[in-house]
Amino acid sequence: MLGCLTFVAPFSPSPLLSLHRFSPLSVPSSPSGLLKFASRRFSITATKAESLSTMAVSDERLCSYDWIQDAENVGSVKRQLAHLFEVSLRTTVPSEPDIAPLVEPCAAKSGVKFGDYQCNNAMGIWSKIKGKQAEFKGPPSVGQAIMKNLPPSDIIESCSVAGPGFVNVVLSRNWIAQSLQRMLIDGIETWAPRLPLKRAVVDFSSPNIAKEMHVGHLRSTIIGDTLARMLEFSHVDVLRRNHVGDWGTQFGMLIEFLFEKFPNPEDVNEAAIGDLQTFYKASKVRFDSDPEFKQRAQQAVVRLQGGETRYRDAWKQICEISRTEFHRVYERLGVHLEEKGESFYNPHIPGVLEELNKKGMIEDSEGARVIFLKDVNIPLIVVKSDGGYNYASTDLTALWYRINEEKAEWIIYVTDVGQQQHFDMVFKAAKRAGWLPADDNSYPKATHVGFGLVLGEDGKRFRTRNTEVVRLVDLLDEAKNRSKTALLERDTAKEWPEEEVEKTSEAVGYGAVKYADLKNNRLTNYTFNFDQMLNDKGNTAVYLLYAHARICSIIRKSGKDIEEVKKNAKIALDHEDERALGLHLLQFSEVVEEACTNLLPNVLCEYLYNLSEIFTKKFYSNCQVVGSPEEGSRLLLCEATAIVMRKCFYLLGIVPVYKI
Repeated sequence: MLGCLTFVAPFSPSPLLSLHRFSPLSVPSSPSGLLKFASRRFSITATKAESLSTMAVSDERLCSYDWIQDAENVGSVKRQLAHLFEVSLRTTVPSEPDIAPLVEPCAAKSGVKFGDYQCNNAMGIWSKIKGKQAEFKGPPSVGQAIMKNLPPSDIIESCSVAGPGFVNVVLSRNWIAQSLQRMLIDGIETWAPRLPLKRAVVDFSSPNIAKEMHVGHLRSTIIGDTLARMLEFSHVDVLRRNHVGDWGTQFGMLIEFLFEKFPNPEDVNEAAIGDLQTFYKASKVRFDSDPEFKQRAQQAVVRLQGGETRYRDAWKQICEISRTEFHRVYERLGVHLEEKGESFYNPHIPGVLEELNKKGMIEDSEGARVIFLKDVNIPLIVVKSDGGYNYASTDLTALWYRINEEKAEWIIYVTDVGQQQHFDMVFKAAKRAGWLPADDNSYPKATHVGFGLVLGEDGKRFRTRNTEVVRLVDLLDEAKNRSKTALLERDTAKEWPEEEVEKTSEAVGYGAVKYADLKNNRLTNYTFNFDQMLNDKGNTAVYLLYAHARICSIIRKSGKDIEEVKKNAKIALDHEDERALGLHLLQFSEVVEEACTNLLPNVLCEYLYNLSEIFTKKFYSNCQVVGSPEEGSRLLLCEATAIVMRKCFYLLGIVPVYKI
């Protein structure tokens, strides 16, 4: 329940012990309010150090009050601090109960940070209460009051106020260390965010039957799979939908051509047909050049839609051959989907259109049946002039089904940006029908996740030399083969068993293709370049996978059983680079939540790359692990880093490697 959260003491051995209810805490009760509460981002500007007023939180005060945290978000520092500031805000300005805490990680100003996190409410509060409350003279005094009214907490080491009331928070080293230690014992699943919904549909990949999957499907498949993984990790029941194009007029052409080539249905198989794309093109040439064939093809559509057995069986054969090809791609990418194609929704279309018609939404226009939408200069055609259905009628029906039958609260469509207008119109029609609320931040809601083009090095759409779109299977196989060649150039790998070479080549090759896509903001185009994505330096999957393998190597070289180290050693963050690593690890939960909320996988990629950089260039460069007096603690930091990296890899659909 969003309006009635439960909490636990921060240092309980288990996150499920010592449950309490805390009445003064006022968390937004609506899903939209909670998302706003958790995800609003602000740019932060700190002023000169001379303007700081510092408040140290004494150990005595910390121990005098057992602060409580959200049991469903024990991994999110941002949420736990937000709860603390929520209490302070209710005390500071009781006349403004709707103010939500604005807490964000501190941004560096000219290389200087005044804390780890910052509360940015003072200026907004001042604009509301100016002239109403005499005790406040401006934003700085509001900030001082917010800081003063913070309840004591083991989380906070010290606070300070900078400039126009920014309240800076320095986290306790001991609390960071104990939070990491608890994750190592209880598992990283305890850091999974909790989103304000139970079920989502992610509609992605969605190739067309009888057409080859090509690089154009790459982004939808990779991005959609990562969004599904992040939502699943965040305790959302995700229905992974493959909305394949398995219905329409083109099937009459394909079926009639199939009958010509294979009079005996038993002769039809993948080997006999060969390349389905070539088969499709040959049937299209015949359709365009032979009027008699065209007429038979049009009749075949009618017979297929009428359910005649012979035509249905031929349609199923064509679909099955396509699925075999799709499976080769999904198997390489490690992607799982449930197919519910256009044909699945076709029987539901008449009922859905009848509902819209009864609501007065459908009108006649130039022989077609259309829906006119406010602020859109073209109508949404739902029945063509020849009486047939189209993408709009199918997509409206699919949306209706997902909301009413599958009870999804968030329906996410992952397609190229070129389909943005189409989905905007479908969503507008759904709102007009009352299926979706008018407020885009309320549930249920539908979101189009657009993405840019995959470009070649010439800056044009990625194609082969003969101008054909690149087959996705060939692309992935080349990535694996290039990865294998680079791997075998390493002396250590030459002694590996063939199976290990193959698995590592697949993990690195396929991971490189995925990461090269996901690290970019999905709305932008990106250039496909094997040399760049397979580089072992810079922001690439290869660099990150090798960094993970090096961490595993450090632990192996210690000769210690890491499970025994977890039982006997304690994490200490006495060195600044140990603390920097620990803090970044602790921000994993809120980064995943931000990536989910905004549907931006590149946010998680940036976090992962920065984690690797902090570990390699700060912690490992300046903090000896094996053989040092701090070996136990630092091995645990290595293990925590490896665990978080592996979870990031999993969410991005990348298989980790453990040695290089």
